[in-house]
Amino acid sequence: MVAVQMKDELLGRFNIAKRAACFHELKTAAWKMALVDVIKSCRDSINQISDHIEGATLYLDGGCTESFNFLGAFPLLLQLGVQAVCSLEKVSPLDTVVDWKPNFDPVRKIVIITSRLLSDAHRYILRCLSAHQEVHHCAIFTSVSEIAHSVYPDSPLGPDAFHEYESLLVLDYEELVKKSETKSKQSGDSSLLENLTLEDEGWSQLGPIEGSISQIEARSSARDLYEDNPVGHMEDVGQKLVVSVHHFPMILCPFSPRVFVLPSEGAVAEAYLSAEHEDSLSPGLPPLSSGSPPDGDDIPPGATLTAHFLYHLASKMDLKMEIFSFGNLSKTVGKILTDMSSLYDVGRRKRPAGLLLIDRTLDLHTPCCHGDSLVDRIFSSLPRRERTTSSANIKGSQTQPKHGYGNLHRRPLDVQIPFGKILGEEDSAKDNFRLLESIEAFLCGWNSGTSDAQIVDLVKLSAKLHSEKSPQPETELLNGSFVAMENFHGTPYLETMLDRRMKDGTILVKKWLQETLRREKMAVSVKTRPGFATKSDLQPMIKALTKSQSSFLRNKGIIQLAVATLFTLDESHSSRWEAFTSAEKILSVSAGDTSQSLAAQIGDLINKSVLVGSHGQKSGKMESSEGLLSFQDALLLTITGYILAGENFPTFGSGGPFSWQEEHLLKEAIVDGVLENPAMARLKFLDGITEELEANINKIKPEEAKEESLDQLKLDEIDDDQWGNWGDEDVDDNNNNNKEHVYGDMQLKLELRDRVDNLFKILHKLSSLKRRNIPLREEAFALDNDLSGDPSTSKGLLYKLLTRVLGKYEVPGLDYHSSTVGRLFKSGFGRFGLGQAKPSLADQNVIMVFVIGGINGLEVREAQEALSESGRPDIELIIGGTTLLTPDDMLDLLLGNSSYI
Repeated sequence: MVAVQMKDELLGRFNIAKRAACFHELKTAAWKMALVDVIKSCRDSINQISDHIEGATLYLDGGCTESFNFLGAFPLLLQLGVQAVCSLEKVSPLDTVVDWKPNFDPVRKIVIITSRLLSDAHRYILRCLSAHQEVHHCAIFTSVSEIAHSVYPDSPLGPDAFHEYESLLVLDYEELVKKSETKSKQSGDSSLLENLTLEDEGWSQLGPIEGSISQIEARSSARDLYEDNPVGHMEDVGQKLVVSVHHFPMILCPFSPRVFVLPSEGAVAEAYLSAEHEDSLSPGLPPLSSGSPPDGDDIPPGATLTAHFLYHLASKMDLKMEIFSFGNLSKTVGKILTDMSSLYDVGRRKRPAGLLLIDRTLDLHTPCCHGDSLVDRIFSSLPRRERTTSSANIKGSQTQPKHGYGNLHRRPLDVQIPFGKILGEEDSAKDNFRLLESIEAFLCGWNSGTSDAQIVDLVKLSAKLHSEKSPQPETELLNGSFVAMENFHGTPYLETMLDRRMKDGTILVKKWLQETLRREKMAVSVKTRPGFATKSDLQPMIKALTKSQSSFLRNKGIIQLAVATLFTLDESHSSRWEAFTSAEKILSVSAGDTSQSLAAQIGDLINKSVLVGSHGQKSGKMESSEGLLSFQDALLLTITGYILAGENFPTFGSGGPFSWQEEHLLKEAIVDGVLENPAMARLKFLDGITEELEANINKIKPEEAKEESLDQLKLDEIDDDQWGNWGDEDVDDNNNNNKEHVYGDMQLKLELRDRVDNLFKILHKLSSLKRRNIPLREEAFALDNDLSGDPSTSKGLLYKLLTRVLGKYEVPGLDYHSSTVGRLFKSGFGRFGLGQAKPSLADQNVIMVFVIGGINGLEVREAQEALSESGRPDIELIIGGTTLLTPDDMLDLLLGNSSYI
């Protein structure tokens, strides 16, 4: 009997083990079949909080609005029952009136989703509650985890950050209600928001922009519920308010299911990646990898927040990461990730994947150049949305940081696609002419005796309309923006454009427009050449699709992309980009020659830009002419030249790649350029003397004109007064004034030369990237441009690194962080010989590459090329970065307001 029981038990265990093995095989097969999709993961996360947002008024901060726009999440939010979606930074009591549902109910629940730290968002949250006294429940979702809140430098919250904040918010709100009660008794005003002052806002004060919200008149219909007893109602709200704080990590901006960056106004993108020291270039870039990685208190907040974001992103996507790093800051982030995985991932079955972290400072040349990428040209040409908060208002708990860290202010990713400008170029003039013709015909038919004078007036008005451009405020412009979900018959627009060069991308847009017109049964007579797409080809097709509102709405995705492409093809933008490409090609060729040749080319570019600026200043146009580069453009090319020089020439004793004489000429050229046109050189190294420079140039102009007129006058009157000005009492005073003027000019020029010397210290750092970045010392990763100077034949570091990794070659400087292997050793298996060999990144079916500091569109295309050339179609490659970088962004990071110059 016992034997039979044991047999049955063994059979049962065998069956359970067999079923578990089968389940594991099925799950593994499902993992291999399932495609990694960042957009789907983000939308699934929104669905998971549907119970919270149903029937609520939803407030999004600037970073979340940017993220949800790329996700195309706003229709999804309305499907899930959200009453209204509002801006957290621009909160108003009238927000609850804007309800998309026909049966309006007074709002009783508010949901706030923020991409900032709770301490930074606190003043906005408090104002939101103050605007809606009738609210009973407030749910707050933040993209920063509870642990990240507690370890952030100078954070006011501890390990139990979310619960602490819930209590603090309720206390602050109750205190605010009591203060408002006292003020309302004195003034007889029942509005809590109107009685709110800057001193009542918790941890930090608002600047003038947000301060103006205290003057909003609360006229919401929901106020009828408490107008009879306002004070008692406010006390009741303060007691009954329930606050809950949750973590919502999936706040990112996807360009495609496998390419993403972080929102520009989020805590992770705004956090410093380096403190100011010898190896730092900008708070928005990692430090140079010249020594040991930062540790302990030296870890910048950006590294901590990036590590926590990547950990929770992998967790949401059900990925178990094998972590590799290339660069010092990446090594620090990898170590934090490894420690988190060892603590929280034990016993969890997830899909294996590889994570490759790369420091942006290992390759600054690629994002500084104007490569052949349609996406880069679109984002460089189109205007951007303004930030929801100014630099003075994003202070939060870091108003006076102890560790020297603040908040970086990046440009928003939301582009403004100018429909009104492109589509209204010719229509407005035609409409005005037709309107005048109609009025003229009406007047002629109404009273033929008096129509002549009125017709004359109409003719004058017509001439005025044709000669003058009517000002159009920005608020009246019809703007669009990109949504990653929009596609053409299943082909996502943005994802396809990321893999295209400029010519191929424009031809594809033209093809999509032609197919859309055929589907809409519209005929447009346009003479087109096969293999080319020009502005004259695209514009008639776009206008045909936008004639009817129904066609516009049906095809808004392709219309937005086509208008963005059309804007990029405009002469003012395309000529500037081509001028940059030509200049970069010249610099690349010169870098393969001699240092004298490269220095001469850089100086020539600076001098030409000064002439362009001077000509524009004399003609009254501050913008450079089409195809010609401005002084700031020349400085960006100087950065490129110094990076190339550091790659090709040995360093002289002065610390730079050029001789003292060559560098002296470059410095003098920059000094002369700033003195000639200070308005075109608004960069950080000129802070404090910009006004003096502009006053100096304004003073020189009339003096030069006066001298010219005096010289002419003297020539005309030389025979009339042989004694000249002898005996004039004002001569000595004029001489003294001239001496003081010369002394002031000399002081200004000496100060400017000191500033230019500081500028060249940054340029020397850039020229020493290969020497000071330890991973770049190997020849395999030198930024070797093709000696022909053709940018299309040179590849960035990301392409070279992926090529070597996928080819399973040895990569010097690539560190592996043992997550799985480390846990095996910690558990004791290593003592019995059960340890595993170091895994290879190429063995993973899913590889996520994240560039700390940002990526650009060219690198995404090159990474896809490296994957295609590797012959590994089974690998799913995900590419992410801190932000999307354009050449203008790099100028700001290295020499502008976001630099350490």
